[in-house]
Amino acid sequence: MLSVDLNCDLGESYGLFKIGNDEEILKHITSANIACGFHAGDHNVMMETVKLAKAHGVKIGAHPGFPDLHGFGRRDMHLTQQEIYNLVVYQIGALEAVARACGTKVFHVKPHGALYNMAAMDKHVADAIAEAVVDVNPQLVLFGLAGSLMVKAGEEKGLGVAHEVFADRNYQPDGMLTPRSHANAMIHDTENAIKRVIRMITEGKIAAIDGTDLEITADTICVHGDEPQTLEFVVKLKQALINEEITVGKSWDAK
Repeated sequence: MLSVDLNCDLGESYGLFKIGNDEEILKHITSANIACGFHAGDHNVMMETVKLAKAHGVKIGAHPGFPDLHGFGRRDMHLTQQEIYNLVVYQIGALEAVARACGTKVFHVKPHGALYNMAAMDKHVADAIAEAVVDVNPQLVLFGLAGSLMVKAGEEKGLGVAHEVFADRNYQPDGMLTPRSHANAMIHDTENAIKRVIRMITEGKIAAIDGTDLEITADTICVHGDEPQTLEFVVKLKQALINEEITVGKSWDAK
């Protein structure tokens, strides 16, 4: 029986500024990546999102990013390995404290935005993140772009890892995501996106922007919580997976 995790980046509101429809989305996903206050979110939003995730039985994950509220964490920052290690430790620790206060726990870590993309291609960034996760809690699962250096760094550190794929993003021939600065970075056709996801799970393949078929492992699917159509999309995607007899929900054995 095929199975896949369905995750979403949540808790990205800040103060009076509301982003996404977290409460409704949480009814349809199995893992929530919760912003930890650096690229988005704050202490109040973190607390509320953790409580909602717990109420819906959704696995909680830390979503650490660069300290870049103005750029939503999507701008590259060139920091030392120690600085990256420090900011990841800080953010995981913050969410673990909130989760503990709410009577639950953090299950995984998924870096955000530019930090995530840099870690996919830069071994120094990937190693810093993986080391931070191990030192905070070696039972945490590290989410990373399928087949990337971040997943490999997690494996080398003895972490449980999840190969992540994206429902709404186009892929480059080297397996990396097409940068958001490109006109064709995002897939806006819902039916096309769903077909691509199902093929990734059932065939282990995805077509890159040049038509090349890439081999890919799909442990967890990401949908972006800050997009206006996210709720509608995640509902349709989940139903399509069920129709294909793909179990929505997956577990990984932490090392």
